[in-house]
Amino acid sequence: MPRHAENVIPFARKQNRPLTVLAVDDDRLERALLEAYVSDLGHVTIQAENGAEALRILQEGNEPVDVILMDRMMPVLDGLSAVRNIKDDPVLRKIPIVMVTAVSNTKAIQEGLEAGVFYYLTKPIEAGMLRSVLIAATREAQQNRTLSDELRKHRLSFNMIHTCKFHFRTIAEAECLAGFMAHCFPDPERVLPGMAELLINAVEHGNLEIGYQFKTELLEHNNWNNEILLRQESPKYQDKVVEAVVTQKEDGIYLIITDEGQGFDWQRYMTIDPSRAGDTHGRGIAQAKAISFDKLTYNEKGNQVIAFVSKKKSLEW
Repeated sequence: MPRHAENVIPFARKQNRPLTVLAVDDDRLERALLEAYVSDLGHVTIQAENGAEALRILQEGNEPVDVILMDRMMPVLDGLSAVRNIKDDPVLRKIPIVMVTAVSNTKAIQEGLEAGVFYYLTKPIEAGMLRSVLIAATREAQQNRTLSDELRKHRLSFNMIHTCKFHFRTIAEAECLAGFMAHCFPDPERVLPGMAELLINAVEHGNLEIGYQFKTELLEHNNWNNEILLRQESPKYQDKVVEAVVTQKEDGIYLIITDEGQGFDWQRYMTIDPSRAGDTHGRGIAQAKAISFDKLTYNEKGNQVIAFVSKKKSLEW
């Protein structure tokens, strides 16, 4: 087994422990500045001066990494190429990557997001924003750990399932169910992150009615989890359920998720909008559509999503 296959650190950290942050920049002063910021926030930094050195550190796995801060323009191997290499690795791809760069035009941001950049920070870096991004990355890593644990619990044969239906109401149930239902698909690892996003969205934004701006405020004040728990037990929301159905047909496998909420303007979130690149959430639907499923669409209201994985190797729509 390659040494880096043991590097499962995005899932191994406890939430209260310091993060290990890999800072990648060809400018020594910029690396020192990043290290100072990260240290002030109580975390530990490893430095690399280009993308190639960063890949070597990650693949050797001597110092497991939680979050990567990656400059875009560097010699030897630029940041964007390094991101693509990392995202091609089945283990390393789970590490959140923050692109840190002076390049802030829309095209450059779009390229980074499509390559798999977790968040985008433009120079000069503001310490408060860096803190918010690291908190968001910690939250993402913890969710990934939970999902991976659930996936390992359910390594059974699901190929005999034709149709299955589930009702659930909490975020915890959504995460557990994602790890189970992913095995109904040919590539569970591929569909798991996107499926979890869709199931969680149905609870959070659908039944619990937490809108985009309100979630932004909750995350800024570190109150998101408390608000979720309060709403899940509130008389207004506690009886609402989400229905999830998986159906196998001749052409492929369908996932249909329906919540009891008011719906939303889903068209805005089907692609990654560079104008929201600095936001610490709001990419889940676009990433599910681009990575986890072959096709994804909503009903007009926005309270039902249909995700599809083809049984064929190539699709023609």
